[in-house]
Amino acid sequence: MTTPEPSSPHDALSAFKEGIGQAWYAQRRPFFWGGNKVNLLRGSTAYFPALIKAFDEAYTSIWLASYLTSEVGQAHEVMQAMGRAAQRGVKVHFVVDGIGSAHIHSSYWSSLKKQGVQLEIYRPVGAWWQLIMDAKQWRRMHVKICVVDEKLAFVGGINLIDDLYDLDHGWSTKPRLDYAVQFTGPTALPALQTVRALWTRASIGRDWRDDLVELLSNPNRLKHFKQLLQTARLQLPKAERIKQGMNAQQAQELAQAAFVLRDNLLQRRTIEKAAERAIQKAQSSIDIITPYFYPGRSLRKALKHAASRGVQVRLLLQGRPDYKFAALAARVLYQELQTHGIQIFEYQAALLHAKVLCIDKKWASVGSSNLDPMSMVMNLEANIIVRDHAFAQAIDNALAEDFSHSKEITAQSPRQRIWHATISRSMIAWIAKAYLRLAGIARRY
Repeated sequence: MTTPEPSSPHDALSAFKEGIGQAWYAQRRPFFWGGNKVNLLRGSTAYFPALIKAFDEAYTSIWLASYLTSEVGQAHEVMQAMGRAAQRGVKVHFVVDGIGSAHIHSSYWSSLKKQGVQLEIYRPVGAWWQLIMDAKQWRRMHVKICVVDEKLAFVGGINLIDDLYDLDHGWSTKPRLDYAVQFTGPTALPALQTVRALWTRASIGRDWRDDLVELLSNPNRLKHFKQLLQTARLQLPKAERIKQGMNAQQAQELAQAAFVLRDNLLQRRTIEKAAERAIQKAQSSIDIITPYFYPGRSLRKALKHAASRGVQVRLLLQGRPDYKFAALAARVLYQELQTHGIQIFEYQAALLHAKVLCIDKKWASVGSSNLDPMSMVMNLEANIIVRDHAFAQAIDNALAEDFSHSKEITAQSPRQRIWHATISRSMIAWIAKAYLRLAGIARRY
């Protein structure tokens, strides 16, 4: 049963008091709140200065979760700002993934801890054989979430690593393509709950849902959000918000947004199904930007049906692959998709790491989730979905530049269709299935 969305500030506050935890987490569908101010950030050149500013202005808390971390370049400046905040008394909690941070020397973490940063490693890996013996180790914390002072949040695909630096390929002259979203409003609450819970899971091994219950039962932590909900004029139409005292510009800045999660508990398919439903409802355009593209049958079917009914479907994938197998997995699907009218582009300017879905220039998703088996059925992932024309237009403008730095891939020759594509697809499908089985995933993908 779907929880009805609040229709007034009073109703919204009542619903919030009675259990927003069940509203956004237990129902397994995106739960949209109005009253959010959202801002698109393109690359670490925009994201890192925003983080540093937020850390330098923080006065109570910083909660940060990141899959991949690096101690060089701009990323080091971010962690320096984190340390400065901790030294002046801000409670800083930082959780990193055990594989994504394995390359950083323990002395660097020790220096952060000495400054007061409370650091935890999610599922640390001591030896390679642990990955083989324990299937849970294959399921990584792939999220990129930050919440400052319980009100300013960041969600996206940008790791704490300089856009000009890659762990495998070294330094580059062109920045990696990636996006994040900075936002304030009630949607920051589930983001805060999630990063707190991940930190708790890493620190003391509790099931991370327990932390959500604890947070929701603490009235002091919710006080700020209750005030925020009262002033945000939740779910009121724009014209009504203007009547309530906002000018047109202020009303335009408030957007409906939902924080969506993929975990191995209740939210196993929330991100996947949200994307699929949006694609099924698309009327004019679908733009997908992702580095790793090997979606399940259901999502591929939705894309093909959309293109068949006249929706313009464009995919922007890697033109400079960081992992050759991932690129091959995507390319074996090109023929199938192109046959149905789906346009495929490959980004040429630099490495591509963005995960963006924009539909009809009014619905947009930005986050950490790729469209591949690891993101869809294994890793912990987090996205923000925004239903707002102004925000979607900002994404559309940014993607126009991205597509201009790409080349369209034409359909293969008839001869190649007979044997090459069939053999390649069968091989990739077998490898993907075997990989998921080894990781303990039994369901069909």
